[in-house]
Amino acid sequence: MKIKEIKMGKIDTPLKHPYKVGKKVLTFSDEIVIKMLTDTGEIGYGSAAPTPFITGETESSIVGAINYIKPEIIGLDIDNLEEIMKVIHNSIHGNNSAKAAIDIAIYDLFCKKYKIPLYKFLGGYRDSLTTDLTISNDTVEQMVEKSFKAVMDGCTCLKIKVGNDVDHDIERVKAVRKAVRKGISIRVDANQGWRPKEAVRIIRKFEDMGLDIEFVEQPVNSWDIDGLKYVTDNVDTKILADEAVFGPSDAFKIIEKRAADLISIKLMKCGGINNAIKIYNMAENMGIRCMMGCMMESRIGITAATSFAASKSNLVKADLDTMLFFEKDSIIGGACITGNSISLNDSPGLGISDIIGWSEIL
Repeated sequence: MKIKEIKMGKIDTPLKHPYKVGKKVLTFSDEIVIKMLTDTGEIGYGSAAPTPFITGETESSIVGAINYIKPEIIGLDIDNLEEIMKVIHNSIHGNNSAKAAIDIAIYDLFCKKYKIPLYKFLGGYRDSLTTDLTISNDTVEQMVEKSFKAVMDGCTCLKIKVGNDVDHDIERVKAVRKAVRKGISIRVDANQGWRPKEAVRIIRKFEDMGLDIEFVEQPVNSWDIDGLKYVTDNVDTKILADEAVFGPSDAFKIIEKRAADLISIKLMKCGGINNAIKIYNMAENMGIRCMMGCMMESRIGITAATSFAASKSNLVKADLDTMLFFEKDSIIGGACITGNSISLNDSPGLGISDIIGWSEIL
């Protein structure tokens, strides 16, 4: 089975409710979706989510990067995963979401050729997992209302977004904890919004108030590894590195310095499954547990991420909730979500058979 062509298209998925990301409000998810064609007629699917404020990639840059990489891999045999991955990652610097789209399609095709689900090929530890549900940064009243509704709908784990208004962050988290019943896990994502000493003060306040926070995600700037370590060393609550970890080299720095208790792996940040494996193996060997995260991705990206997370025993947490935000879903097949439980089927590869509303980019 050899790569014959890569076709690119776009899908726009409306959201049930507006979703705040920093200062931007999203009303729909737009994503670049590729179809990788082979000489045997099989099709591999991959996707890339534009997140200019995180990865620096836009729709145009993703399309440009894929077009740049495409000639380098046309004609390569799917069986030679090592060669294909070397070509992808050596052909252009950065552009990790574009690389992830190609990487995911390659793994989809490889598993289709050998008629095995992706999660089983990667390790097969389990076929389902539980995700949290993100409560975006808003007024205290709105965040409490959304949290209460999520719990009433069966959600057992909430991720509370804070970090853009330090004076009210403690109030937001306290109000949410008071509103939801005991036994509901609460995670806090500061989105790089605090300075190191400020983060320690706030997290210690959480601890003194008995808010029972599972972990705090990326409390300080992504580049401030020493600041991240300072926070980790000076609080009892576990600290998760997210934006601080893009590729394997970033993960190595975090692990070497013991700058965080947990590491978040996102396919769009690290460049796909191949690099995710490298990050995971380093963390596991050094006794650091991992969480699988995502951007605002369609069922394609979520299925790939869930397959990776489900396959590994040291991937103990998941933040893969974007399918819960969609008004409708144009992807046929793949992972299914019920409540906050995501399950995989035993169809080969990603198990995706078609995409409704895919508009080709010529």
